[in-house]
Amino acid sequence: MENTAPRSPSLTRYAWLSIGAALITIALKAAAWHFTGSVGLLSDAMESVVNLIGAVMALAMLTVAARPADETHAYGHYKAEYFSSGMEGAMILIAAASIGFAAVERLLHPAPLENVGLGVAVSVVAALVNLFVALVLRRAGRVHESVTLEADSHHLLADVVTTAGVVLGIGLVVMTGWNRLDPIIGLAVAFVIVLTGVHIVRKSVYGLMDTALPESEQAAVRAVFERYIGEEGVDFHALRTRQSGVRRFVSVHVLVPGEWTVHRGHELLEHIEADVLATLPNVSILTHLESRDDPSAYEDVELERERVERRVRERRQDS
Repeated sequence: MENTAPRSPSLTRYAWLSIGAALITIALKAAAWHFTGSVGLLSDAMESVVNLIGAVMALAMLTVAARPADETHAYGHYKAEYFSSGMEGAMILIAAASIGFAAVERLLHPAPLENVGLGVAVSVVAALVNLFVALVLRRAGRVHESVTLEADSHHLLADVVTTAGVVLGIGLVVMTGWNRLDPIIGLAVAFVIVLTGVHIVRKSVYGLMDTALPESEQAAVRAVFERYIGEEGVDFHALRTRQSGVRRFVSVHVLVPGEWTVHRGHELLEHIEADVLATLPNVSILTHLESRDDPSAYEDVELERERVERRVRERRQDS
């Protein structure tokens, strides 16, 4: 059983918003670099190119994730979002490496900056555009539980941090006259971006590896079961949870007295499933009814395929 609150296909509009912001900031930052010759601003512009690629990838994966389940993808296409967020995290790491390379080159061969005021003003405008879009995406990602939009918002916020660091570096260069401060700030910003990229990649890997639901959500599910435990001998085991994009999956074995009829057991499962659906959003729950009086019901706690197959072979031999 599952609750079927539809996922709004309008999520792609946020990807288009991110694409538009990336195009605007690329133009602004490239102009700022042209005016000043700052390696920091050049690195900042390079990261905006990565933002554009990530936004296009997000658009593609949000479109795929919105497709309904079919014969070859019975559980839907929700995991497509993890590919987008994982690639975005990887591109953030690539951008950080590019920034670091450019910064080291300028550190070894320092050069004076030009037209600093104009370049900084253009960069600040670009940062404000990114900040606005990042906040919109972050809110949408949380409301719709979209890892793609969350990753995109983190990327844009990292871009804002990059710009702030670059502007700080330029300001220090102007005040001190020490040109090497520009690439040093660039290296510091690259390190911050690496941390963001690692966080996004790790979260994507966890999603692809079918990581269990957060402990708070598992506790909420167990609380539902606890309301039934002891009620005429009802018990539970073999609870399994996982998350696939926006969708949650829960499976559990329900043990009831052996004298119960199938109809009575089915009614109990319907009530349990309805309570779980009311507790968590976007959840599919699968329940399996077992008899407490059958010893084999307790052998599947670990759900080991080998054990099940061995039992099947033994029964065939006995027959």
